[in-house]
Amino acid sequence: MKYFLLVYDRPRGALVEEPREFDDHLAALRVRFDRERNDHNANHEIVVLSGEDVESLKRTHSRYFGNQDGLERVATGGTS
Repeated sequence: MKYFLLVYDRPRGALVEEPREFDDHLAALRVRFDRERNDHNANHEIVVLSGEDVESLKRTHSRYFGNQDGLERVATGGTS
């Protein structure tokens, strides 16, 4: 299992940077908490997710990998 640190900008509906991969869960959490202490942007959501790879996270946590238009379509039940 791998662990991935994501920094997500809620209003933009996009990641601020590429996911950072860790083999150690505690190391990933330490970096997350450090980032939360130092990132003063209230629009950022900083999370650690576990998965086999980034592609599996895209399937299980798609909200972090889509764009705002796609999120709005899902929220309103639209298909285009």
